[in-house]
Amino acid sequence: MARKLLPDDLWAIIEPLLPPVSPPGPNGGRPRLGDRQALTGILFVLKTGLPWEDLPAEMGCGCGMSCWRRLAAWQADGTWDRIHAALLERLAGAGRLDWSKAVIDSSSVRAVFGGPIPARTRRIGGRPAPSTTC
Repeated sequence: MARKLLPDDLWAIIEPLLPPVSPPGPNGGRPRLGDRQALTGILFVLKTGLPWEDLPAEMGCGCGMSCWRRLAAWQADGTWDRIHAALLERLAGAGRLDWSKAVIDSSSVRAVFGGPIPARTRRIGGRPAPSTTC
């Protein structure tokens, strides 16, 4: 049997951190995809690198665009930051974090103003010869 992407104990940690579900609008529409199904779809796409539109229907995670929209909404409202902090706190409490092996580089922390502007490089090549045809 394949290992679950979102085990029950992990879901128990994440579920209380998710924003409350708003009631459906008066005009109806499609039923909302459950948070657990959406999170499973998000984890699958992020783990496999598969394009959102190729998310397999057999997984029961809805369409890839629904998962993508939920990912964007959770990123915008700070849900991912809360999940990250809760998981780090839990790992630290269990003694499973070793901060001496942490690395911060430009791919994880944005350099807003960049580095110093380098000085002009002095030209070391020869000058172009005058044209013999002109």
